[in-house]
Amino acid sequence: MIQLEALYKISYGLYIVTSGDRNQGNGFVSNTVFQVTSQPQRFAVCCNKDNYSASFIQQFKAFAISILAQDTSAELIGKFGYKSGREMNKMTDVKVIFKETNVPIVLDSSLAFFECKLVDVFDVGTHWIFIGELVSAEIVDDTGEPLTYAYYREVKKGFSPKNAPTYIDQSKIETKTENAMSKKFKCPICGYIYDEAEEKVKFSDLPDDWVCPVCGSEKSEFIEIS
Repeated sequence: MIQLEALYKISYGLYIVTSGDRNQGNGFVSNTVFQVTSQPQRFAVCCNKDNYSASFIQQFKAFAISILAQDTSAELIGKFGYKSGREMNKMTDVKVIFKETNVPIVLDSSLAFFECKLVDVFDVGTHWIFIGELVSAEIVDDTGEPLTYAYYREVKKGFSPKNAPTYIDQSKIETKTENAMSKKFKCPICGYIYDEAEEKVKFSDLPDDWVCPVCGSEKSEFIEIS
């Protein structure tokens, strides 16, 4: 038996991983970033092969990691986590800086950042694991708390997108019987579910300018699922 809910007990952080140069850049939200060695200091980043950012990392041979704060906005997560750089410039209206490798480093909602030069790549099926050697690291804000995947899921009610290594099909998870009078509405962009029984407010009673708390999608885009 595989109880998929058990996977939620693994602890992760949430990060924005970027690559490119001063003329073009892209990035994505990742929860699979970790330090693998101390001498030299190397980091691993897992990225879906279909992600536009994967081609940037391979082309520019470098990447940056921004550690997100707990109060990161839904708009920033929505831009980097649920939208494609093939269809938009993710760096527009985002504060970035350039350091040793000239890749764009996101400062918005960032507690600290690491900058790495690419030293190895591993093929793990649907994803690449990029290994980078640290070339610079700085603290941006030492007063905030880092955003964890547990907080993102339990408090912000967010889910991993389909191309994330930690994606779980919610339809395969057993759920308790809900109040027959309540309804659920799902965001088609990020998968967030608005549950009337849990929120104690009917979806129809929410103001027209209400947006998804995870990715910022408009209320009109939500789909009733029960």
